[in-house]
Amino acid sequence: MNRPTTSVQVVALRPEGPFERPDRVVTEEPLQVRLSLPGGPEVDVAVTLRTPGNDTELAVGLLVTEGIITSGTDVAAVRVGTDAVTVALRGEPASPPAQRRFVASASCGTCGKASVDDLEVAGPPLGPGPVVPRSVLVDLPERLRGGQRLFDRTGGLHAAGRFTAAGEAQAVREDVGRHNAVDKVVGAAALAGELPLTEEVLVVSGRVSFEIVQKAAVAGLAVLAAVSAPSSLAVSAARRRGVTLVGFVRDGTANVYTHPERIDLDR
Repeated sequence: MNRPTTSVQVVALRPEGPFERPDRVVTEEPLQVRLSLPGGPEVDVAVTLRTPGNDTELAVGLLVTEGIITSGTDVAAVRVGTDAVTVALRGEPASPPAQRRFVASASCGTCGKASVDDLEVAGPPLGPGPVVPRSVLVDLPERLRGGQRLFDRTGGLHAAGRFTAAGEAQAVREDVGRHNAVDKVVGAAALAGELPLTEEVLVVSGRVSFEIVQKAAVAGLAVLAAVSAPSSLAVSAARRRGVTLVGFVRDGTANVYTHPERIDLDR
């Protein structure tokens, strides 16, 4: 069975001299995501480099955030193997999976897309969403950090978490790929019948790129907070999709890049 961490031997360089010792690193392995269509063949949708664990959530979440399915009710069954997850659908997909087929590295959730048009996933306009007190917002990364069990053992994982506007954690997931961590969070919500997540906040442990904003928007998450910086494409996507994008949330401070009306500055 695949494990989220792997044992290795290292030479530790210290002031008192080098010495050998055991260490643990985060596991990074490929996962093939397949779709089983009603009365039809299995279709390869994506290969993603991920940290083993919550593979069903990852596969379902990826299908949701890629616009191939819209909710967990679209899923009839899931078959999980060592390096592949096959999701059987009850009916036809929301968009043809052949048009979304790609390979994703641990650092890029859109790598391998066939064209620029393939990057954008359409979705309904976001509603008003939650209003988050400033005092809660700036504390969210620390609350996310409290749920990063594997990070404490390896120091090599990203995390994503769903939180209420009051700062209560609903789900935290870790992965070597930040986009995979988001897909695991979305997949868990889809399987629990909780989409769209219109009154919750998505918090991510690293920088924010275009695909993270898109995944948040597709899941209905109108507030996205990150420990690090957003990219220019992330900012423009957030502005267009109606997502409140907050970056550099650390040490009691933050930068609000888009739609600041969802942040209560007086609390």
